Amino acid sequence: MTKPQLSEKVRELIQKARIVSFATWESTHSAEAIQCFQAADDAGRYLTDEDLQHIQAIAPNPSELIPVARQLRDQVNDIVNEARATVLNTFPNISQPGGGLYPAERADACWRDFWHFLRCITYGIAGQHTDYTSTDGLHYMQLLYQELQVPLDAMVVGLEGIKAASLKQVAPEQQANLVPYFDHLIEQLKQFH
Repeated sequence: MTKPQLSEKVRELIQKARIVSFATWESTHSAEAIQCFQAADDAGRYLTDEDLQHIQAIAPNPSELIPVARQLRDQVNDIVNEARATVLNTFPNISQPGGGLYPAERADACWRDFWHFLRCITYGIAGQHTDYTSTDGLHYMQLLYQELQVPLDAMVVGLEGIKAASLKQVAPEQQANLVPYFDHLIEQLKQFH
């Protein structure tokens, strides 16, 4: 079975649906630090240990949250698997014929989005900015989700699952500090309805 080809419109929306923006970070981060975050985002990857050490070394106010960003990055597969289980338990028929995540390629794209959602959240955590999203990028993501008929209720449940699974990974005294980073993206996605 061959994969369905994406339309030109969908490919264009994918290019524009970059949900992270570091535009508001200039008052708290040097251009060098922002470039480190931007390079990771451009490559669609998590911040490496080297990135995190560099950001920590050049930051005017060292972040106690950098180790948390590293920890979440290192646990991403477990976190995404737990969020996926939450979605499948909440919507038991979603990956069956007629469900919003059928066929398997649609479900795989959803789980990949979960991986990228956590990646974006870890940028906010490492940079201590809850305002890490791009209004334009989110707009294009909303258009992309509409075009592809992505089940938004399942994506919100998945993001809430990412939040719950992530908070289990960190010390109880750190959890309250992390909630706003997750809630920011959850609230943005809820506005897609």
